[in-house]
Amino acid sequence: MRNFKLHTLSASLGLIACMGTAHAAGFQLLEQNASGLGVAYAGSAAIADNASTIYFNPAGMTRLPGLNISVGGTIIKPSFKFTDDGRSTMPTALGRSPYPHSLGGNGGDAGSLGFLPNMFISYQATDRVYLGLGVGAPFGLKTEYDDDWMGRFHSKSFDIKTYNINPSIAYKVSPSFSVGAGLNIQYIDATYKKSNVAPIGVHPLDGGPIFTNAESKSKLNNTGFGWNVGFMYEPSEDTRIGLSYRSRVKHKADGDTTLSVMSPNGPIAQLKADSKATVSLPDTVILSGYQRLSDRWELLGDISWTGWSSIPSLTVKNATPINSETELDLKFKDSWRIAVGAQYQVNESWKLKGGVAWDQSPVQKTSHRPASLPDNDRYWLSIGAQYKPSENTTFDVGYTYLIVPKSKVDNTNNNEALYGRLSGKYKANAHIFGVQLSHRF
Repeated sequence: MRNFKLHTLSASLGLIACMGTAHAAGFQLLEQNASGLGVAYAGSAAIADNASTIYFNPAGMTRLPGLNISVGGTIIKPSFKFTDDGRSTMPTALGRSPYPHSLGGNGGDAGSLGFLPNMFISYQATDRVYLGLGVGAPFGLKTEYDDDWMGRFHSKSFDIKTYNINPSIAYKVSPSFSVGAGLNIQYIDATYKKSNVAPIGVHPLDGGPIFTNAESKSKLNNTGFGWNVGFMYEPSEDTRIGLSYRSRVKHKADGDTTLSVMSPNGPIAQLKADSKATVSLPDTVILSGYQRLSDRWELLGDISWTGWSSIPSLTVKNATPINSETELDLKFKDSWRIAVGAQYQVNESWKLKGGVAWDQSPVQKTSHRPASLPDNDRYWLSIGAQYKPSENTTFDVGYTYLIVPKSKVDNTNNNEALYGRLSGKYKANAHIFGVQLSHRF
């Protein structure tokens, strides 16, 4: 029946998303805590100031004596607005359709409000051994356009969620050096909607195929496994260096696809088939530094790499005579992220934060920018504050505004007959607000 083999994004994308929206470049979600949001996640693998270090660097647990709990949530509001440049077209195969097909509009704002929760617990088992458990969502995406928009043969809606459970362990090798590792149990739930070109008959004069549109809805899910490892070096009490790695997670998702062949009066046929998808979500490396400059000032820095080349393309195979094979050509490239931040201790109870970051997109060319992920390089402007009502309790708030340069798109997916041409520009930005409560027992 319907066999989806997602060797890349679209399925990957399908796999991609989480809780609503993607906010590191591509569809990676850095918002695993709100305590790092105020510094644009600079120093994420070195700061280790609460149990959320389990995600960024499990070795940081050795800085957390006793039992530590950190819970929080992030609200994300992205905006993706497309403007046609006058060159967009419907699939040329629809020129032989007996039904009229209008080009449609610009799609409205494809961004959707999302909420991303997190929870982390660490426990000091012995003088040198620390245990932890993290729950979050490392990848996510949701884009949703008006049903009749001109890019509907590329994508109408992508809604993917990931849930990651991360049991971890850390060991203090010496007073200045620690190691940590974790297992990642990752669940993906994806829904993908788009319009398709479907044959409905043969032309009586030349025997060529006659086409109409068909609406598809694919629902896929899977549980995959990965691992992560981290190292923490503390040459002095004022200096920390952290290095961490998270592995790829390969997903072999399955589910079903409903395909409705349409006429002006509604569906004229409906097919439902099993679906399958295979995609490898990328691995990441983070190198971080922390430096206390004085009793008041702390400086943080980050360089990270994401292996997006694990998602080069999407191949969709269908055993039915409609859309027997489709390939979404993405050609994702590996990307880098650089962040710097600072924290200022106002008094015993209050700390102020600020940070900036450059986040490189995995999208290489305008011809490979998919409507489901109209991504570009991102610039983070972040502020935040921490309130400490007692010695063992902290409350963090953070806000980030993401600046995304206008992104050109000129995409036919190498097949103008089935996809048409989507040509124009995207205007995008995002607002991110988060809160985090951390307590040591």
